[in-house]
Amino acid sequence: MSDPRYTPLRERHEALGASFTDFGGWQMPVRYTSDLAEHHAVRQSAGLFDISHMAEFLVTGPSAAEFLDYALAGRLSTMSVGKAKYSLILSEAGGIVDDVIVYRLAEDRYLVIANAGNRGYVDAAFASRVRSFPSLIEREGPPRVEGEERSFAGFLGDRGVDVEDVSDSFALLAVQGPAAEAIVAATEGITDVGTPWAEQKYYAWADARFLGEPLLLARTGYTGEDGFELLVPGTLAPALWDALVVAGEPHGLVPAGLAARDTLRLEAGMPLYGHELSLETRPAQAGLGRVVVSDKESFIGKDAVDAAPDAPVLVGVVAEGKRAGRAGYAVVDAEGTALGEITSGALSPTLGHPIAMAYVTPSSAEEGTAVFLDVRGTKIPATVTALPFYRRTK
Repeated sequence: MSDPRYTPLRERHEALGASFTDFGGWQMPVRYTSDLAEHHAVRQSAGLFDISHMAEFLVTGPSAAEFLDYALAGRLSTMSVGKAKYSLILSEAGGIVDDVIVYRLAEDRYLVIANAGNRGYVDAAFASRVRSFPSLIEREGPPRVEGEERSFAGFLGDRGVDVEDVSDSFALLAVQGPAAEAIVAATEGITDVGTPWAEQKYYAWADARFLGEPLLLARTGYTGEDGFELLVPGTLAPALWDALVVAGEPHGLVPAGLAARDTLRLEAGMPLYGHELSLETRPAQAGLGRVVVSDKESFIGKDAVDAAPDAPVLVGVVAEGKRAGRAGYAVVDAEGTALGEITSGALSPTLGHPIAMAYVTPSSAEEGTAVFLDVRGTKIPATVTALPFYRRTK
């Protein structure tokens, strides 16, 4: 067992009395006060999350766009500078290695943010794909004459792309909730925001500075609310946390842990790797078929991405009463025959009734289908429903 890792904000969390849990090898705050209070704060005002455990990769070079089209399931080459896109890294067998968000920083420069627990797998996948990516020589003609001056592409190698794991250099904070924009806009030390607040769109990012250092200000999140994710050098994380807390106090901002983050993302129908997504999951099973651009000439997993017709599919399930199904509980029919299994479940703090995501047989996946949750031997009536369970009012 390796030693547990902590983010640069460990002292801030301890001072707030946070309870910690292991998450992908990191000791992360699971809660500060109350799961419910932190959840409701995000829905009603704002919550502040430390997500510095996430992994960051820089993909650079003249072939960066083409490489990401080859390495990922989506088409990243057509994304404009200043935009972000959700995408998938697939295995050769078509399963999901990880789900990621890709930011186009410049024509030849991308940032890929991956899940903490999959950092090593993503690193290995990128390294392998750089090696198998068609070289510039193969795509652009005869080899260079020996002794000729090497271009920037040559410096990067014949494939014209470089992938660097920069996770340990940065910290990532998230402000999520209806008051998020007002809080970030009022945060002392944030200057030179490249895009006016009123023009900042969802799944886009803006250049900014914090205390004179680079700040990537992304309008993204994992809660179903409006919000921002702020990427800064790790050494500045404590100062940024403090500044956000001060700016957020008049708006009801509270620090929020992983427990609230999990119920928020569940209400928003957002999949979690290791629960809804895995190497055995094909994108279409998880409702992510739209992420895959199948008409690309070539990408890893292309030949195996299709799921079998009888493969289980992800659905939402709403149950009666107050007893919530949890991951691993069975979904059954009236006779007790197994139809599938819950991947995530909770008593929804916002909606007041049990909700769950589950993989079920295609024949039982139609919205409105009556099913039962086997909760420790008790059959709880439930209904298949469309995802998400909750949508914010815009």
